[in-house]
Amino acid sequence: MKSRTILGLAAAALMAFAVAPAKADSLADIKAAGKVRIAVAMGVPLFAFVDKDLKPTGSDVETARMIAKSLGVDLELIEITNAARVPTIQARKADILVADLAITAERQKVVDFTIPYATLDIIVAGPAADKIADYPDLSGKRVGVTRATVNDQLVSEKAKDAIPVRFEDDATLITATASKQVDIVSTQTAVLAAMNEKRADAPLEVKFVQQSLDLGIAIPKEEPQLRDWLNAWIKENFANGSLPAMFKSFHGRDLPADLTERVH
Repeated sequence: MKSRTILGLAAAALMAFAVAPAKADSLADIKAAGKVRIAVAMGVPLFAFVDKDLKPTGSDVETARMIAKSLGVDLELIEITNAARVPTIQARKADILVADLAITAERQKVVDFTIPYATLDIIVAGPAADKIADYPDLSGKRVGVTRATVNDQLVSEKAKDAIPVRFEDDATLITATASKQVDIVSTQTAVLAAMNEKRADAPLEVKFVQQSLDLGIAIPKEEPQLRDWLNAWIKENFANGSLPAMFKSFHGRDLPADLTERVH
């Protein structure tokens, strides 16, 4: 009996080994399929939006196109909201995420990041007459934020007496601000510019900078080949000037010269 039990356990172990999935290699899979699925968060001014012909464009969209071209494969652009960015990669609904996602310690627990490929400043803005110099000045005030962003996190943690008003994406936040549902926002400078285009009679001004953020391309955990390829791609296209030039064509500002050397 004991002998049969040992043999049975050994057979079960061999079967489990035989059916265990091979270690993922998304880079090889992408090249074999001839297609890369890249997710972008649409409705973010300058990063990902639709042009006058209703076609996706922006620095993140163009970055995705550049990556696909360098891989030598077709691009499947997956349009998502800000709140869906990390879940999309966790669930492997996309191979790569290029969606103005800040590199944070919390996010690094569940997805992997490349070295930085771009930057943004997040700010608090409000009407000129409002005296707001720091987080305590937001006490009791309604503050518009985009859900599941660093802005949302900072307002929740550092302005505990504020009243966050959460919107699913930047486009909805812009619409709400334009219609004056909210007059104080925590957002990024590019989004603020889009807001002020729609409320020229009562523009918002920057009150203080909350944080300067490095943005990374996100991929699922345990994909070292894909991460290494993307890191090399960012460094090459930063050094040859194509990535900074494309970014500046949308944002009108230069990326930091030491961007690709920053360690998180």
